[in-house]
Amino acid sequence: MKKYLVIMLALLLSAGFVFAGGAQEPTAKANVVSVMGAFVQQEEVRFNEAMKVFEERTGIDVQYEATKQFETLIFVRVEGGDPPDVAALPQPGLMKKFADRGSLVPLWPGIKSIINKNYAPVWLELGSQKGEAYGVFHRVNMKSLVWYPKKAWANAGLTTPTTWEEMEALEKKAIGMGAVPWTVGFESGGATGWVGTDWVEDIMLRTAGPDVYDQWVNHEIPFNDPRVKKAAEIMGKRLLDPKYVFGGPQYVLTTNFGDAPKVMFDNPPRAWMHKQGNFITGFFPENIQANLLEEVGLFGFPQIDPKWGTPALGGGDQFVMFNDRPEVRQFMEFLATWESGESWAKAGGALFPYKTQDLSAYGNELERAQAELLLNAKVFRFDASDLMPAEVGAGTFWTGMVDYVSGVNLDKVLAEIEDSWPE
Repeated sequence: MKKYLVIMLALLLSAGFVFAGGAQEPTAKANVVSVMGAFVQQEEVRFNEAMKVFEERTGIDVQYEATKQFETLIFVRVEGGDPPDVAALPQPGLMKKFADRGSLVPLWPGIKSIINKNYAPVWLELGSQKGEAYGVFHRVNMKSLVWYPKKAWANAGLTTPTTWEEMEALEKKAIGMGAVPWTVGFESGGATGWVGTDWVEDIMLRTAGPDVYDQWVNHEIPFNDPRVKKAAEIMGKRLLDPKYVFGGPQYVLTTNFGDAPKVMFDNPPRAWMHKQGNFITGFFPENIQANLLEEVGLFGFPQIDPKWGTPALGGGDQFVMFNDRPEVRQFMEFLATWESGESWAKAGGALFPYKTQDLSAYGNELERAQAELLLNAKVFRFDASDLMPAEVGAGTFWTGMVDYVSGVNLDKVLAEIEDSWPE
């Protein structure tokens, strides 16, 4: 038996396993960087294509492992002592969890200099936990967008607003024409209501500002704070009134979020605007998707308080490092440059936060316009419901928005969400 144990130990050591505090680290393959993420199918192809520049220049092989069960498997891998060298985290909370566990390699001065050169300051802040930077942002998404039927707008003589006063004037003009300004759908299976949370979050950024928004996310102010109520009321003015939203509250509650924009493309349009993230074009009618540039226009959800400019609400994939080797550092530094996203931008389907990027590289004017809005935003924040505890962000906040649009008193709704916040 003792001989058997000695043989097993020798095999483990020869395989490159070392024991320290219960963790096991397999020996890395020379000139290989392993990356794990949730980019699958077409996104996986485009990510791998974007990494070829780095591979050809350095001779380092980037081996990407795609999985739809990323958030489960990354914890299994880390807990099992077999993390990838780098992971692309789609949820900001994951970085904080791994950082608090001591699983991540902090960013070093050289890469911070690259980030400071290529990004607005907010991105280094968003990739930090307790004063230490860990995350390098690559692909991002944006929710603060309003879509409209381009040809119908031109025929009606409508122009895109840049301020809230212009937005309100546009809404009144549409109503005066006998039209309905907005179309909105909350239905999303078990996630019904998330669309309403996006409205409140975008309005909070524009009325209360980023510092109060952060306090709200971290529960440093209560959910029924007057500033949260004000944001919900601004949304409610539209979503509770059939003059402002197609089909009235009942349509909002029962219509799938992906079906809601379709009425904009009826002839004549049954609604004139739809607020949604950059992914929504994939839900437009097929004939519209086939001619997006001719049929679809967009603008940024306008500023409300001028001192906050036009903030951007969205999300993004931040790459973090579990294993510290020279080739892994080289790879992370590459990700902090526009070059790492350029071919993906040309192929379409992704936005990037680099202030040094060439906007002409984007494949069409719609994506160019989105990237420009993102770059020009003085404030960027993650979706608040993704940052809040799951009981709230993916629970009572969603259901509370449904209750509010259903006619439940707003004070009662906000108080119930506040009471649900875990101790």
